[in-house]
Amino acid sequence: MSLEKLTTVLDTLESHIQNQDTSNTKISKENIAWHIDHSLKVINNVSTALKTSDPNTYSNNFSLLGKVFFTLGFFPRGKAQAPKHVKPPEIILKKDLIAQINEAKANIATIGSLDKNAHFKHPIFGNVSTKRVPRFLIIHTTHHLKIINDILK
Repeated sequence: MSLEKLTTVLDTLESHIQNQDTSNTKISKENIAWHIDHSLKVINNVSTALKTSDPNTYSNNFSLLGKVFFTLGFFPRGKAQAPKHVKPPEIILKKDLIAQINEAKANIATIGSLDKNAHFKHPIFGNVSTKRVPRFLIIHTTHHLKIINDILK
């Protein structure tokens, strides 16, 4: 999956900022702002981890579960908990979402220039290299966009 597709997904996420206060507890206990903020934190944290990783320490230990989800192109709903460092704050301000969107756009623009063995460690999938990161971020963000769309129905 390309960085262009990731940019398109990010633009779609940005378009939902206008709906940030909308919620539907039958779909998600969290409102739209939570899903946007969480998705942006994942993009920005993954980007930081890639930039600061040591490519010399990369080992291809990508898990079978990771290969299955990457092949299927989606993550099942309600099966995983967001790690603490990518959980949104109690109060999510529009200006903070916009700042994170701008940061994410800048970060996405740098992914293609990183070493092929730059990586981040996913708690379930193992090491995710630069080559796999766009697909991971697209699948993850699309997962939350589907939830947002269901909240809006």
